[in-house]
Amino acid sequence: MKYTCSIAMGQLDQLIELAKTAEEVGFDSIALPDSIFYFEKQSVDYPYTADGKRMFDENTPWVDPLILAGAMGAVTSKLRFYTNVMKLGSRNPLLVARQVGSVANLTNNRFGFGVGIGWAPEEFEWCGVPYQRRGKRVDEMIEVIKLVLAGGMVEFHGEFYDFDRLQMSPAPSEPVPFYVGGHTDVALKRAARIGDGWTSAMMTHAELAETITKLNELRAQYNRTDQPFEFQAVCIDKFGVDGHRELAEIGVTDYITIPWIFDGHGFDAPLEKKQDSLKRFADTYIHSGWQDK
Repeated sequence: MKYTCSIAMGQLDQLIELAKTAEEVGFDSIALPDSIFYFEKQSVDYPYTADGKRMFDENTPWVDPLILAGAMGAVTSKLRFYTNVMKLGSRNPLLVARQVGSVANLTNNRFGFGVGIGWAPEEFEWCGVPYQRRGKRVDEMIEVIKLVLAGGMVEFHGEFYDFDRLQMSPAPSEPVPFYVGGHTDVALKRAARIGDGWTSAMMTHAELAETITKLNELRAQYNRTDQPFEFQAVCIDKFGVDGHRELAEIGVTDYITIPWIFDGHGFDAPLEKKQDSLKRFADTYIHSGWQDK
């Protein structure tokens, strides 16, 4: 099982040093969250909390994940990065393709593109994109981005996007993996049909087991079981070496964690405490040898 550190809601002046430390102690990846802006009035429930309220406020720090991946990539050599997940629906696919291709090239193919639709009407409408039919539009966006990133002169004539022959150079020298987020049936079908992996929000072990089983069934329906596929998980009820072993047994391939939160420190903890938590986590799980037993 791989290990990924999420830097969600962390102070911007700590992020580069955290990437260096994560690589030094043996983490595989950094998960890069996405938020475009904070809107004061919330018109629909936030889908990932029981009460529908957001876990952050107007002062919570965020940075564009693609810019951050480039910055972190410049100070590391092995660490991978993936968006977790980018809210694709309110963006333009050609502009995103240019950014993703740039990050992939600048990091020497150490970037994975985690994508979601986005949940808030405000983000869509204030970015000039309709909220309606967002799922169908994101499906077409993914098709466009993959087409452009594959390289060469391409054209596209779809329902939502239409362009004649164009080329973005250089194309990444390896395919950029796409990880699809979301818990709905539609999202799981999207992941099984076109994704190189699926990424969860906060879920229990039982929920993860059920979802992974369903995804494998869907992948069989799409004749994709012979292709590599990542199951990136945030689990809220299995801890310790035994808990990690149980997650590996149900098929989790990538464990996403915020080590300093588990050590009782907040998102705004000093850098040194976060670095100590990264080292402690790595000693306990990454270097303990439990996967060899």
